[in-house]
Amino acid sequence: MTARAISEQTKTVPEAPEQPQLLEPLIEISGLTRTFTVTDGFFGQPRRVFAVDNVSFRIAPGETLGLVGESGCGKTTLGRAMLRLIEPSEGRIHLHGRDITHLAARELRQVRRQMQIIFQDPFSSLDPRMTIHQIIAEPLRIHRLCPDRASESALIHGLLEQVGLKLEALDRYPHEFSGGQRQRIGIARALAVRPEFIVCDEPLSALDVSIQAQVINLLLDLRDSLGVGYLFISHDLEVVRFLSHRVAVMYLGRVVEIGATRVVTERPAHPYTQALLSAVPVAEPGRQRRRLMLEGDIPSPLCPPIGCSFHPRCPRRVPGTCDSKVPEMRQLEADTQRQVACHFPEV
Repeated sequence: MTARAISEQTKTVPEAPEQPQLLEPLIEISGLTRTFTVTDGFFGQPRRVFAVDNVSFRIAPGETLGLVGESGCGKTTLGRAMLRLIEPSEGRIHLHGRDITHLAARELRQVRRQMQIIFQDPFSSLDPRMTIHQIIAEPLRIHRLCPDRASESALIHGLLEQVGLKLEALDRYPHEFSGGQRQRIGIARALAVRPEFIVCDEPLSALDVSIQAQVINLLLDLRDSLGVGYLFISHDLEVVRFLSHRVAVMYLGRVVEIGATRVVTERPAHPYTQALLSAVPVAEPGRQRRRLMLEGDIPSPLCPPIGCSFHPRCPRRVPGTCDSKVPEMRQLEADTQRQVACHFPEV
């Protein structure tokens, strides 16, 4: 979705201001790590794969953090680990200052209403044996949010209207809908309990442009009116630029750059961020962007490079440093709170 399409089909939204560092953020993760054990072949030795490796950041109420990176870099795993849909191997998760990393199932269920997810795959995220009314009503009944069936039906009708579906959809089953329609049903289900934090895992990927605009407006309305915070995972850098206050760039399980969206997109410091942004198509005819071509392929997580994980493809690598030392996240600019994991960032 191009920036021009967004601006033409959505309401005009001023550039998002940089969010202040709050004493008590909405959600904060510290050193979050998720590993998986894999075995090569029948007689192979088990090896540990770092899908998410020592990631730390915070999201304030009403803030959108965009998360971008190539396929397989760990974006979805990170989002699910933050909600404890998969258990983190190491690190801490705090929601409103409360450590929820090791909450028991009963305690965790009490905070589930505050955290929701819009899944990437609309074909497997809906129960095929339930009608659309049952799917959206289920979280309302679990958390006892409606005093009676009349108020429940009114809320569900309003949600369907917000995501652009007709009321006739309520008595139908997921297999009767297209992929884009199923995605809108998943969005309505996530929004039903009015959560404070939502992981949006590629929520627009199955939607056409006109419906994308409706969903973007809906997400913006909830953010502005209810202070909902988002982790917005996407491959569409133009949408991320439009929606996000800050953006985090992931590579091979690690966040390599994070900061205010305007700063990161206009003056990227990490060479991977520079290459990623150079691949974004330019909407204006006659204007071209210099493409930065990277060498080689993404290294296998089974055998990551020693030192900086990006150094085999980096045009600025320095032998003896980049191939031997892991760069730590360091702050480049105090005023923008930008952090970069690079030995030789472009300042």
